[in-house]
Parts: sequence; C-alpha cells; structure tokens
Amino acid sequence: MNKLLSMLAMVFFATVSVAGEFDDLRTEMTAARESLVTLVVNKDKRGAEQQKVVKDTADKVSAHLAKMKAPAGKEAQFKELVDTWAAFKKTRETELVPAVLAGKDDDAKKLVNGIQKERYTKCQQLLGELGG
Repeated sequence: MNKLLSMLAMVFFATVSVAGEFDDLRTEMTAARESLVTLVVNKDKRGAEQQKVVKDTADKVSAHLAKMKAPAGKEAQFKELVDTWAAFKKTRETELVPAVLAGKDDDAKKLVNGIQKERYTKCQQLLGELGG
C-alpha cells in the first residue's frame, strides 16, 4: 500500500512539474512576444536597451526549450513547438528587427501581425497540449 501511494505521489508531482515547466515557458514566450511588439509599435522604444530586452527574452525561451524533454507520447507536439519557436526567432532576428531598425514600419507590422502572430499562437496552442 505504501509503495502504491509513493508511486502515485511521484506520478502526481512529475505531472505537476511538467505542467509547471510548460506554464513557465508560456510566460517566457509571452514576454518575448510583448518585448518585440513594444519594439515595433513604440518608436521611442527602439534603442539599445529595448533591443537587448528583445534579444534576452527570446534567448531565455530558447535556453529553456533546449533543457526540456517531450512528455511521453507527445514527442511530435514538442518537436513542432521547438521548430515553430525556431522559425519565430529566426524571422525576428533576420527580418523583423532589421526592418524596425531600418524604419520599415509597414514591413515590420506585416510580419508581427502576420506570420509571427501565427507562430506565436501555434506555440501557445502547443504549450496547452503539452502541459495541460
């Protein structure tokens, strides 16, 4: 009986831990998205300080993802999350931030409200599937 209770407790805490880790990742992704939107929308927030926030928040998500493993039976969803985030980050670094810094506001807004919004939404959906 004690072994059964111990096993059930371990499973419960492992499930809570995995869900919590995905909740933390969701919060980090939201911060990365918000810092990027701030850069795009607020011309007075395009200096080195905000650029660093944009980079640091995205790097934090990438580092967190790199340490995580897929929950059992959800390997495909986890891989899709990793791939979608990588595409989000690459577009951010190679297209979106350069467009903002070059003053190409219309191009930047198209990216942030188009493919980047789709990718962010997909990441949030996948986090829900993986963690809850």
